[in-house]
Amino acid sequence: MSDGFYIGPVYIYYYGIIIMVGALAALWLSIREAKYRGLDSEVVWDVVPWLLIAGIIGARLWHVFTPSKSMGAGVDYYFSNPIEILKIRKGGLGIPGAIVGGVVALIIYCRKKKMNFFTWADVIVPGLALAQTIGRWGNFINQELYGSPTDLPWAIHIDVANRLPDYIQYETYHPLFLYESLWNLMNMFLLLVLERIRKDKLIPGDLLLTYLIVYPLGRFLLEFLRIDSSLVGEVNINQLAMLVVMIFAIVMLVIRHKKFKKQAMIIETSEGVESVEEDQEEKKD
Repeated sequence: MSDGFYIGPVYIYYYGIIIMVGALAALWLSIREAKYRGLDSEVVWDVVPWLLIAGIIGARLWHVFTPSKSMGAGVDYYFSNPIEILKIRKGGLGIPGAIVGGVVALIIYCRKKKMNFFTWADVIVPGLALAQTIGRWGNFINQELYGSPTDLPWAIHIDVANRLPDYIQYETYHPLFLYESLWNLMNMFLLLVLERIRKDKLIPGDLLLTYLIVYPLGRFLLEFLRIDSSLVGEVNINQLAMLVVMIFAIVMLVIRHKKFKKQAMIIETSEGVESVEEDQEEKKD
């Protein structure tokens, strides 16, 4: 399978094209969400390039330090050949790193512009899920992110050159990229639906935390099918990271809503007291 094409002397990788299509789709959806909320959509145009740059840097660094076997390069390889770190057009981006990089960039941007981080994170995360949905097809082009051998009807064929040594005799594998792409698509629709049918019950940051529960859950489960997991020692670092993030997001979601409910009750009580006092004053008059 070809991984790109030439335009004159320049070789264009399909992987890079797919990543850019995902980024443009995320930009489009984020603009729509900003307008739906009555926010200034120009902010999206301003912040997305920074999120994209920070996300790519974070994603590449995550891959460099936690490379999977199917990518054919380990940490030692990248330290011995640092110029290879820059060659992202060939693949090798870790989504957890992209999320961390994007969040850090958004926090810095919102602080400088004195905007609410959680509000804008909620605007952007549906687009992030859409970008992931599209971006995962780059793994199909590069024949990476495949699962254990299987003969299911939807199994994908992996060329001998891209098979792991221990699985060289197997031809077809679970299309993990497809499973994750569909999971991300479901996550995107869930976030959009929540914003529209639960709008009165949500507080800023709820969509971000929901994303940080749903996406890690999917990744955690899919890691059981991977045969090229990113290991640090004997620990599957991606699976551990997803579990920690998911638990943290659940705890934060519960704590924030309890706090919000408590504040609402206090305000309601104080308004009730003020109303009674006003009635008493009127009776005295």
